Amino acid sequence: MRLRSSLATLAGLALLLTPAFCAQRSDPPNDKTFVAPRPSHEKIIAPGDTDGKVARLTALLLQRQHYSQKGLNSEISSKFLDKYLNAMDPMRLYFIKSDIESFEMFRNTLHTALKTADVSPGFAMFNRYLDRVEQQYAYLTELLTQKDEWEFSSDDRYIANRKDLTRPADLAEAKRMWRDRFRFEYLAEKLNLVSEQEVEKLVREKWEQKKEGELGSALKDKVGKEKSTELLKALDSRSTGASNDRILQEMLATYRRLQHEEVVKTIHRRYSRVLRAYRDYDSDDVMEYYLTALAAVYDPHSDFMGRAELDNFSISMNLSLFGIGAVLQSEDGFCKIKELMPAGPAAKSGKLKPNDKIVAVAQGPGDFVDVVDMKLTKVVEQIRGPKGTHVRLTINPADAPDPSVRKEIELVRDEIKLEDQEAKARILEFPDAEGKTQKLGFIDLPSFYASFAVGSQKRDESDNKSTTTDVARLLKRLIKENVSGVILDLRHNGGGSLEEAINLTGLFIKKGPVVQVRNADDTVEVDEDVDPRVAYDGPLMVLTSRFSASASEILAGALQDYGRALIVGDTSTHGKGTVQQVIQLNRLLGTSTNLGAVKLTIRKFYRASGDSTQLKGVIPDVVLPSVNDALEVGEKELEHALPFDTIRPASYDKLDRIAPVLAQVRLLSEKRVGSDRDFDYVKREMTRIKKLREDKSYSMNEVKRRQEKEDNKTRLEARKKELLARGEPPGKIIEFKLKDAEAPTLPPPLQKTNKVASVSKHGGRIGEERTGETKDSKDKDGAVAGGDAKAGEGATDGDDLGPLPDESVQEVDATLEEAKRILLDFVRLTRKEPGVAVAK
Repeated sequence: MRLRSSLATLAGLALLLTPAFCAQRSDPPNDKTFVAPRPSHEKIIAPGDTDGKVARLTALLLQRQHYSQKGLNSEISSKFLDKYLNAMDPMRLYFIKSDIESFEMFRNTLHTALKTADVSPGFAMFNRYLDRVEQQYAYLTELLTQKDEWEFSSDDRYIANRKDLTRPADLAEAKRMWRDRFRFEYLAEKLNLVSEQEVEKLVREKWEQKKEGELGSALKDKVGKEKSTELLKALDSRSTGASNDRILQEMLATYRRLQHEEVVKTIHRRYSRVLRAYRDYDSDDVMEYYLTALAAVYDPHSDFMGRAELDNFSISMNLSLFGIGAVLQSEDGFCKIKELMPAGPAAKSGKLKPNDKIVAVAQGPGDFVDVVDMKLTKVVEQIRGPKGTHVRLTINPADAPDPSVRKEIELVRDEIKLEDQEAKARILEFPDAEGKTQKLGFIDLPSFYASFAVGSQKRDESDNKSTTTDVARLLKRLIKENVSGVILDLRHNGGGSLEEAINLTGLFIKKGPVVQVRNADDTVEVDEDVDPRVAYDGPLMVLTSRFSASASEILAGALQDYGRALIVGDTSTHGKGTVQQVIQLNRLLGTSTNLGAVKLTIRKFYRASGDSTQLKGVIPDVVLPSVNDALEVGEKELEHALPFDTIRPASYDKLDRIAPVLAQVRLLSEKRVGSDRDFDYVKREMTRIKKLREDKSYSMNEVKRRQEKEDNKTRLEARKKELLARGEPPGKIIEFKLKDAEAPTLPPPLQKTNKVASVSKHGGRIGEERTGETKDSKDKDGAVAGGDAKAGEGATDGDDLGPLPDESVQEVDATLEEAKRILLDFVRLTRKEPGVAVAK
């Protein structure tokens, strides 16, 4: 197939730097002058030396090269302003009416400011935002001292997700909203503590059973060592002759005080961490907010990537990084070792261990730089570095008898392979309905990764990474193991390299068009598989979900169009039918310094059939009930998404292996699903989640909330009990990775044969960063992850789905279990159907 460069062609791009666009900086054509108030915070963030140039170039690229060809005008400026304000304040808790009114002067002039390299409006608005964050923190500190604010006996309700509600009219109303938010978070934290009713019940039971000697250990198990010590002191007054009821009430009063102190400490610590993160912001952080908001006006997948995010993007595509191999976490201003990555320099050295704190970093023989209270991403930048270079760390060991103890260690940076994110395979052995042992192959593909030379980390070009090559190796081993069919799991695959999606499709078809790509000028190119070799020609199924996006949809759509694979999953895939290009800005500005990159949508892709996957996604051949379908997930939920459309079909020869038996396959599956206890549970969960989505508010009555919590606990305990009663399911699973693909023997079977498939919260762990694990650096609201968080992060934000399944019990992957049965039906039916290829 023809390869397309992943980076912008530099030749000719300079022609876009026209004199009109690159005019010298001047004041916006406006008769008003915006005067930013003097910030209450100590630090005023100002633009850096290159920020104006970076902004101007970013705007130019979006104006001239984005697929939509929207240009850069007053309409874009207006949407840009709204997007930026919502990125900073998505829940509309900070900016007040007067703030918004003062920002209105920018509504029709931000595009002009960008053309003149003026980013001062963005910094002025961000500094005002920091002002409000400081004011909120000061108000919280004051409010937490008022004990009469924390009673929850009324029937009030709280709307946590305020993204569609009005902003506060003034500071007084903002404080009322903040108070309501703090109370909401306070109640959420209190509900996670043992109730005083449970404590009272425990004490009374021990008294009635004449087992006072066991009370200390029982309380310790129930509420922890510190609280139990305080409670036992209160109970000691029994010897004074006071009645049991009076003593118990005194003890419960002590417990209420301890509860309050713990919740206050938790919330204050949360907001202190957030404030510290914002105080660490610099011009790079503001620019990332600002230009990301600009890019998002064009479509939800265009983006501005700052220095750190560009490096993380490179790591995600190459599945490797250069550093020491440690997961770091920010805690109270310290950079703490969360875990060590196997085979990394830190783990091999034996010099570092989890919970060690890094207090200073030095490059080789250079001077140490104190990293206490330094933003986590900045610490990570210092620890990462080229392969073979030395880094010295000063640490406070976790097992040190005193926090003042310091120890210096030296490590040699190396390349760390992120093998846990590579394709991997399983052999599934299980009895069919007749008791006969069947063997199927299963490939888990989390992304379409490939070698991608972007960012600061220099890579060895001879060590190329390819999804297609890896999957081909796994397929070869599965064929050797004589599996009856193969399931390719794309349920958690958000996309990646377009070229890899095309090449991977070619492993299953002889040749022909895989995807059509339409450019901004309406020209259409057809990307084909021209290699007639087929790596696997047997029965094939592709599992998809609402989280299968982009490159995943190209592969699934192509295999469906050709009639080569049976597509099974949620009602549709994500619906991302656009192609993005990553353009490193330093190359255009003639510098070797990493200035970040613009990721912009330059093409739209279409299936061989002519249908776009944009918005619509890929509709599976067999749809199974899924909790994902009850969530607000998919392209249609994103602002400024491009529309669905169609083009002329490409010319290709269908294999048509699916259509002749599809009706029978669906009928058999529907019959099973209708009586399956696991899908019955999934359907009930879907109903529950939909109800929670419809009810936007939460009760602020503690008794009612505790009853809701108890009901959820009962529901989950019943599910847990039912799963445990089943015992271990029959069959075995042999999992192997790429390193095992050519080994003489495969690893032993896994002990557990049920795969965990629980509903999970959106987003990653706040305040955590790998010294290079890749992850999305920005959430949908524009908040920067990896050490920074929005105020109130960690409390319910309107997406609370209730208690999640207990992962100490293996939850059944109902979709995979039914997929196995569907594939067996398909194999059996195709063997009987004339004219349909029989599995090898």
